[in-house]
Amino acid sequence: MRIVLIATGSRGDVEPYLALGKGLQAAGHVVRLVSHENAGPLVKAHGVEFWPIEGNAQDVAQSPEMRELLDKGNFLAILSKMGKDAQNNAVAFAKGGLAASEGMDLVIAGFGGMFIGVALAEKLNIEFMQAHYIPFSPTRAYPSALFPTLPAVFGGALNRVSYRLTEQMMWQGFRSADTVARQQVLGLPKVAFWGPYGSERFKRNPILYGYSPAVIPPPADWNNQMHVTGYWFLDPADEWTPPASLLEFLQAGPPPVFIGFGSMSTRNPAETTDLILRAVARTGQRVILLSGWGGLHKADLPDSVLMVESVPFSWLFPRVAAVVHHGGAGTTSAGLRAGVPSIIIPFFADQPFWGRRVAELGAGPAPIPRKQLTADRLAQAIQTAVADQTMRQRAAELGTKIRAEDGIARAVEVVRQMVAHRPSLRF
Repeated sequence: MRIVLIATGSRGDVEPYLALGKGLQAAGHVVRLVSHENAGPLVKAHGVEFWPIEGNAQDVAQSPEMRELLDKGNFLAILSKMGKDAQNNAVAFAKGGLAASEGMDLVIAGFGGMFIGVALAEKLNIEFMQAHYIPFSPTRAYPSALFPTLPAVFGGALNRVSYRLTEQMMWQGFRSADTVARQQVLGLPKVAFWGPYGSERFKRNPILYGYSPAVIPPPADWNNQMHVTGYWFLDPADEWTPPASLLEFLQAGPPPVFIGFGSMSTRNPAETTDLILRAVARTGQRVILLSGWGGLHKADLPDSVLMVESVPFSWLFPRVAAVVHHGGAGTTSAGLRAGVPSIIIPFFADQPFWGRRVAELGAGPAPIPRKQLTADRLAQAIQTAVADQTMRQRAAELGTKIRAEDGIARAVEVVRQMVAHRPSLRF
């Protein structure tokens, strides 16, 4: 089968879909991955066909306006900004997606591409499948990962409602962009006010969830269309080798603590770096500090701190004592897989959800929201993660369970079964 994967956003957003694409390709399918131009080197390094669309997700994240919004952590304001950017790029996105999808049989997409994905499938009369790395289907078991914590007194009914509200937050933010793409490029009528969620093409195929059932068990009220497969991990490309400076630092003392906030930009990277350095000085721990998209920097670092620009987490995290990060789904999964405690500093969106879940599982301390982060709180959390043997044991046990799973193989099998039960998909 000929499959298009749409994956936009930061590296952590793209990696799970690239890993899934590699698995589908290894199973004999033809796979194309559609993403912004800056994802090209990563995708090509892993041998998957890359179809670029105009734009650079990193430039958007590092813009002064987005840095300010991320500092404030207002998800609705961030969605509004993303929606405006999507509207400006809608024509280019639709043209690039249409070119990539010509002659294909199936479009797979998650949050970053599901609206354009279902539009492309409608235009070309091909199939569409949802694939997410956070829960999206309504359930009474827990609220939407993109919704604020709900008081337990309201019970499961409000949990289900939170998913419908999340659907509308996302759709209303991107509705204008979807209309532009449909009318100016695809020649399709605009979607109804409430979005495409009820359409047959959107909901008739299985939904893939690329996270571990040991982390979020499938809720009892989901039907057999929802498949929690396990994580879709992307291991380093064959030619990757660690820098000599990193190897030397790791070998020079006990396992360090990793600290990095990935694609989360801040208005004052130097101030954030100073906060981190004050915290780690109080702990006496060695640290690997990731500069990331936030541009953390410090001219003169102590010998106990090594700053790196980029390193595969699947290689690094098993070699550290604990990981401090923003709580993005990809970084969270890498920390859990490594079996070391995670300290999550959530900024917005699903990050508070993952922070709470890690703490509930006993694999890390309670999350510290970015706006409440202080040197004292960070130092205390690091000390707990390094010294609490019960926490370390729970993290290790969870890591063992996750490493025993093969989420990619399970996802590929779901696709195979879909083809087997749908004569129209047998090619």
